Amino acid sequence: MLEFRNVLLEDKKWIDPLYKINQFRSCEFSFANLYIWHEQYHTQIANVDGFFVAKSAHSHSFSFPIGDGTPKPIIEKLMKYADEEGFPFRLRGLCEGAPAALEEMFPGKFEFSADRAYSDYIYSAESLSNLTGKKLSAKRNHINNFLANHPVWQFEPITEDNIKECQEMTVKWCQMNNCKDDPEKQKELKAVQLALNNMDTLNLKGGLIRLEKDVIAFSIGEPLTDDTFVVHIEKTFSDIQGAYPIINREFVRYYAKDYTYVNREEDLGVPGLRKAKLSYRPVILLDKYEAVLKN
Repeated sequence: MLEFRNVLLEDKKWIDPLYKINQFRSCEFSFANLYIWHEQYHTQIANVDGFFVAKSAHSHSFSFPIGDGTPKPIIEKLMKYADEEGFPFRLRGLCEGAPAALEEMFPGKFEFSADRAYSDYIYSAESLSNLTGKKLSAKRNHINNFLANHPVWQFEPITEDNIKECQEMTVKWCQMNNCKDDPEKQKELKAVQLALNNMDTLNLKGGLIRLEKDVIAFSIGEPLTDDTFVVHIEKTFSDIQGAYPIINREFVRYYAKDYTYVNREEDLGVPGLRKAKLSYRPVILLDKYEAVLKN
């Protein structure tokens, strides 16, 4: 019987090397992402013969096994586990060759589908840094308005000296956005708190925007692959015009200048979020597939 358990911070030591083998650009192939969201989505993990597998009680699904070698024996064990537990076998988050590999291992055994809400937005790091071209002129205008209205501002890396201010800003943000009445915002708040409280252990990089004395925006991310940086969290006070584009630009300039791509994760089907993410002109819309074992 396979044994799944809760995620611990020390699991980073054995999971990170397995992620690095595969070099998937999906935001889900990040230990920090796994850790800060695992409680909210009831995710458990297992080491199955040297392969990493995550199981979601929320969706009764497994992640594609990550390890060195063929995952076919691992998938067969997961099939048996699902059968014994009495739920249909499904794999989620398949991307970048994984669906084709699964079809090759089990010809005709699976049905595949992709949910647009969970596609990752991947951008050119150079484009986000410079915002050149006619299609991004609106972003430049928002930043120019921000600079005109707020001449005293600065970008700072998040450190021990200012992280408490980010935590305090998060509390204020939640008060302004009625987190206590919104279960999804409460989940998001928990993830942000876990990220801020474990920045060093998770090897996360953070940056903030300060207007005079006050923190009005911050962002948190990390290297994902050799050529891709991922942004996990971005918080601003939306009533400050230009706050989103300025933290987006400055954070990428500071931390992602040596990367080709920046992954800014999914839109979760939220219309406003989708519009905002599309407005930055992604170069890759990374679809992630679910594979369900046919009856």
